[in-house]
Amino acid sequence: MIYSKIAVLGAGTIGMSWAALFAATGRDVVIFDPAPDVEARGAALIEQAAPTLRELGWDHAGDMSRIRFTDDPVEAVTGADFVQESVPERLEVKHDLYAKIEPHLGRGVLIGTSTSGLTLTALQEGMKDAGGLLLAHPFNPPHLIPLVELMDNAQTRKGALAEAQAFYESIGKSCIRLNKEVPGHVANRLQAAVWREAIHLAMEGVASVKDIDTAISHGPGLRWAAMGPTTTFHLGGGAGGIRAFCDHLTGPFESWWADLGAPHLTPEVVEVLAKGLEEATAGQEMQDLVQRRDDLVLTYVKAAMARDSG
Repeated sequence: MIYSKIAVLGAGTIGMSWAALFAATGRDVVIFDPAPDVEARGAALIEQAAPTLRELGWDHAGDMSRIRFTDDPVEAVTGADFVQESVPERLEVKHDLYAKIEPHLGRGVLIGTSTSGLTLTALQEGMKDAGGLLLAHPFNPPHLIPLVELMDNAQTRKGALAEAQAFYESIGKSCIRLNKEVPGHVANRLQAAVWREAIHLAMEGVASVKDIDTAISHGPGLRWAAMGPTTTFHLGGGAGGIRAFCDHLTGPFESWWADLGAPHLTPEVVEVLAKGLEEATAGQEMQDLVQRRDDLVLTYVKAAMARDSG
């Protein structure tokens, strides 16, 4: 399905990143957000995203003529053939929005919710007919990171998930499907598990915050970007694959799992992390760090695209 008019509900970092991508692909985008500074802030974010989107091959990157802003969600969805919802992560806020827009949605229009942790079942309670509501969680920033986590359930209209996946993949996204509902979905739970142990190591004085981050970014993080943890260990098993790997390393891994920490984000812990980051970033401005991250990710994404196409 080719959608030509997209409604983006919520113009925070995630919503505006989605809007920048949709517009860059040549689609018309109407953005709803009640904030008084949304147009100026949105234009700045779209301009910032434009060079990256051009590098990814989208000819309309930065074209503000394809984007319109409104403080009325009904106006945003009227005539839209796809809706990306990215309003604040509070159930009552999302339910209130759904109640306002549902009577004005076109027949068969899908809503992809960007929720990072709320469950689809809980969100569906805010609609009379939730057949077109899907979990469609991106990773920040959506205009650059390919991942979208998708999920439907028994209330979802037949074929809706496949339709949404085809659309997202047509604009360069890599989609995974969740077969079971869990808070935080898949990717957030995985990164939460790694961060929990990173915090534990820092609080135990095993290494500095900077060195713990380096251990990931210059070590397993590089391998995970290529293949993910389980496939990486499958390669580590040589000709015997994952079975041979587990034969050799079950004992060590289970001993490490038994010793993993379970820290809590107390004020003391947050202070240790903040001071560690002050040392690690050495006075670098936040925007410089964001640009460095995006440049490195863009290099990898372009290389992966070239590999997959050839």
